[in-house]
Amino acid sequence: MTLRSLAIPPFVAAIAILFPEIAFAHPGTGTAADFVHGFLHPITGIDHILAMVAVGIFAYQIGGRALWLVPAIFILGMVFGGTLGISGVNVPFIELGITLSIIVLGTVVCLGVKAPIAAAMGVVGFFAIFHGHAHGTEIPENISGIAYAMGFVGTTGLLHLGGIGIGFLIGHVCKTHESALVRIAGGLMTVAGIGILAGAI
Repeated sequence: MTLRSLAIPPFVAAIAILFPEIAFAHPGTGTAADFVHGFLHPITGIDHILAMVAVGIFAYQIGGRALWLVPAIFILGMVFGGTLGISGVNVPFIELGITLSIIVLGTVVCLGVKAPIAAAMGVVGFFAIFHGHAHGTEIPENISGIAYAMGFVGTTGLLHLGGIGIGFLIGHVCKTHESALVRIAGGLMTVAGIGILAGAI
């Protein structure tokens, strides 16, 4: 991939992603449309949804500071990967990395791994680079790209919260079977990841 013209310098995109202002204005026009497109983009692919929800459930399983540190490092890793994508920097095996993130995170959830927070952050941050790069290559090469970036970061955060919420919901409603149900959810994610890898999904 050749370097794009840097209409949105990487550091500007990173700042915009880290400090989003959620404002729709009039959907369908200008930067508002790009915000909506960015907001909807992560939920158009089952691979992104599964990985981001898995991050939330993983954070719930570890508990404590992991509830915010693990999702936060995913977003930061995604910012870094997105910056690489905006800059036209090639990262190999993007689709494989995204698919493996589902398989690995699903397996970790399924096995109920109580990883140290630092290790969890390392794994999640690594896989986030692939997701971020995939998004970054689709950001428009103009100022509206900032709105697009804000949109997909917002959705990512909501999907993480969704995963954490699923964990809390299972724990609250099904206290006697919490561990089994969460692990089943992780197992289903792993199977789905394998299906995506095999081209069956």
